[in-house]
Amino acid sequence: MKAEIITIGDEILIGQIVDTNSAWMAEQFNIHGIEIYQITSVHDSREHILEALKNAVGKVDLVVVTGGLGPTKDDITKKTLCEFFGSELVMHEPTLEHIKNRFVKRNIDINKLNRDQALVPDNSTVLFNLLGSAPGLWFESNNTIFVSLPGVPFEMKYLVENEVLPRLVKIGKTKAIYHKTILTQGIPESMLAMKIEDFENNLPANVKLAYLPSPMAVRLRLSAMGTDKTELEKLVETEVIKLQQIIPDAIYGYGNETMAEGIGKLLVSSRKTLGVTESCTGGFISHLITSVPGCSAWYKGSVIAYANEVKQNVLGVQTETLEKFGAVSEETAREMAAGARKVLHVNFAVATTGIAGPDGGTPDKPVGTVWIAVAGLNATVTQKFVFGDNRERNILRSGQTALQFLRQIILEESAR
Repeated sequence: MKAEIITIGDEILIGQIVDTNSAWMAEQFNIHGIEIYQITSVHDSREHILEALKNAVGKVDLVVVTGGLGPTKDDITKKTLCEFFGSELVMHEPTLEHIKNRFVKRNIDINKLNRDQALVPDNSTVLFNLLGSAPGLWFESNNTIFVSLPGVPFEMKYLVENEVLPRLVKIGKTKAIYHKTILTQGIPESMLAMKIEDFENNLPANVKLAYLPSPMAVRLRLSAMGTDKTELEKLVETEVIKLQQIIPDAIYGYGNETMAEGIGKLLVSSRKTLGVTESCTGGFISHLITSVPGCSAWYKGSVIAYANEVKQNVLGVQTETLEKFGAVSEETAREMAAGARKVLHVNFAVATTGIAGPDGGTPDKPVGTVWIAVAGLNATVTQKFVFGDNRERNILRSGQTALQFLRQIILEESAR
């Protein structure tokens, strides 16, 4: 089944708000085996809405429209739908009663605009909106299902979950689909593609691989479609095992798990603790860690050592080290990590020092140069990276790379 999502609202087109509705619906429909063919955003204008509806006919099986169902004059979706489907507005008494009750509870008098929200096209099926005043509307025409939903996100989500998807399941318009996202870090997308080229070429016909790169990591999504979800899950999991054998060191988790979550599990299982000291990342690593619920069980704290005086006075970095090698150096990173491990009384400490940019680079140390050090139970290990000339991406990549480097050291020391 193919679907198109049409969002109505000038506020989207002028960038006043971000269209999160479409992203959420696309995810939910995809889970149920409904392929999103197109996402369209249109103005609050009769002509533009009609054009979008006409263009969808014959191309998709399902059209979902959001927005323009409110009580104000610029909410014209309902009247435009009446024109498109050749219908008249009639009062839907259960919705009217629901609106009255909502206003009574809030001690507000109902006016004509509020009452008019209970008007619905006479040839539509009303999708009762328990969470709001504007009901959803369901039409069937030219072998196509049209659904109109409020643009308010929590109302839209309620109607999709409790009205739209159950109806589509009941009439057999959905099919089984299973996704598995494999999280990798440390191998650029192009190199990763080369490493798993044979794997990708030999995937079963109904299993597809997608690459989802970002500055933080490269996600690999395996998707299988068919009739039996249990069998699809087994099929995908078999392919995941093959991937684990090809790129074992690159995989750090699955689904929505973060690198910090995975590190936390390793530390909890080994009853070890972690501290952080950051220069060029300025607290970003600590933010990633403290985003994990329960991290206080293994994370003790951080030192943001941006200035050399902090590196010296708090972490104990030697003046001679800074003068001879500079703040961005292997030697400084090593002393920062060792100092943090001592000051914070932890088993592991990770340190970053680098040139995030856009200024500050030299021929020997260009913008994007970052030294990362991990002080562990047996040794302090360092590694140099050169990421690029974009400050924001450098911070993102430095933070994620530092966590990946830390993860590798934890695994190596645990294996001893």
